[in-house]
Amino acid sequence: MAAGETQLYAKVSNKLKGRSSPSLLEPLLAMGFPVHTALKALAATGRKTAEEALAWLHDHCNDPSLDDPIPQEYALFLCPTGPLLEKLQEFWRESKRQCAKNRAHEVFPHVTLCDFFTCEDQKVECLYEALKRAGDRLLGSFPTAVPLALHSSISYLGFFVNGSPADVIREFAMTFATEASLLADCSVKPCTKQLHLTLAHKFYPHHQRTLEQLARAIPLGHSCQWTAALYSRDMRFVHYQTLRALFQYKPQNVDELTLSPGDYIFVDPTQQDEASEGWVIGISQRTGCRGFLPENYTDRASESDTWVKHRMYTFSLATDLNSRRDGEASSRCSGEFLPQTARSLSSLQALQATVARKSVLVVRHGERVDQIFGKAWLQQCSTPDGKYYRPDLNFPCSLPRRSRGIKDFENDPPLSSCGIFQSRIAGDALLDSGIRISSVFASPALRCVQTAKLILEELKLEKKIKIQVEPGIFEWTKWEAGKTTPALMSLEELKEANFNIDTDYSFQHKTGASLLTMSLP
Repeated sequence: MAAGETQLYAKVSNKLKGRSSPSLLEPLLAMGFPVHTALKALAATGRKTAEEALAWLHDHCNDPSLDDPIPQEYALFLCPTGPLLEKLQEFWRESKRQCAKNRAHEVFPHVTLCDFFTCEDQKVECLYEALKRAGDRLLGSFPTAVPLALHSSISYLGFFVNGSPADVIREFAMTFATEASLLADCSVKPCTKQLHLTLAHKFYPHHQRTLEQLARAIPLGHSCQWTAALYSRDMRFVHYQTLRALFQYKPQNVDELTLSPGDYIFVDPTQQDEASEGWVIGISQRTGCRGFLPENYTDRASESDTWVKHRMYTFSLATDLNSRRDGEASSRCSGEFLPQTARSLSSLQALQATVARKSVLVVRHGERVDQIFGKAWLQQCSTPDGKYYRPDLNFPCSLPRRSRGIKDFENDPPLSSCGIFQSRIAGDALLDSGIRISSVFASPALRCVQTAKLILEELKLEKKIKIQVEPGIFEWTKWEAGKTTPALMSLEELKEANFNIDTDYSFQHKTGASLLTMSLP
């Protein structure tokens, strides 16, 4: 590497290593995912584990909107737990059975604290900190009992929260909104009007009496532990219907969706003109793909079924402040506010185990010179007598010797300086991840052998592991023009150029983790 490249690499590498603990993002970046898609996957899965985000990325590999900068929408709810929640869920089931489904059945029992708002994917963790700060600030004054008063009208039935407990809850919502604005740069609108827990909404008028009777049967004397829960949803499908797949369906045509039991499908009722009778057009939540599907393979789902729970803050029932803090610490240890360090280390170790089980890591080569300087790149860096010189800092410092001279580099180009940097960063990420490499296979293309060598150097394995050149993973027809295979460097030429090549290699089954560097686009 040139001196400037070495300094730049060292600066970035030291910055990464200087972090106190690995984040959920780092193992995804180490596997080659771009930052924006990795952040999107973490936000879409509630930033729980790197494995869930990795599974989401694999499922969404054909999602046409994967690279679109569309953030999630977030909302904060106060949710009951324990016996009260069980009685409310019983009311939900019985009211649906006796009086049909109404708007309240679309969401779980809750008191809305903050309406839906957007937050950039890279700032979601700041929302978690805002929730924690707001909860800690109001923990000592949060009511030990939240009084609920039944209210009924011709189109609404629910419990109102009144008095000083309502004032404290509103203060908590406003504190969260303020902290979210400061930490995550979000515009959050806290609920300042009547706090309520909806039981039924937009029902048939003749069902009002039956619903009131069911509501009065809910015992309110039970003590209840309340939690402030942060949820997210995909803002694109707010006004869509949500279907749940009941059966597996294998597409018969390319414009049909694959269905697995439990899949959620978003359907826009206003965009069904192209669908035949018995079919609908929808977008799969699991894959992000759009297509036709048989409607009788699905059932209507509730709106909140596709929401993602991110974090909760539990308000303890204990009246003593010290015991409240003890309870809070206990709840955090159970996962509600699990310290990021422990969760990151655990997810990283699990991801390493997952990768090891799959046994093969596929690595694309770094940036190649001709992608930056065009097909005439060789003419820009060669003298009339066929010698190489460096016209730009993104050209490599030198080229290895070839028996037929510099002209053979035209269709077998080397890495650019940036490509060399990328390869070293990839190797450094693998070193930090702790993944053990037992063998390395590379395409015979120079750029791939270079990538493999640079990664091995960062892993401190360049002397221990030889590169096994495998022609079967060189897809030259994808990039190269012409009807003949490009002239590639021989094994002897590669060895002469200081590449640690296994000249005795012939393909055979290998155990453990292997690294492939390929010439795929």
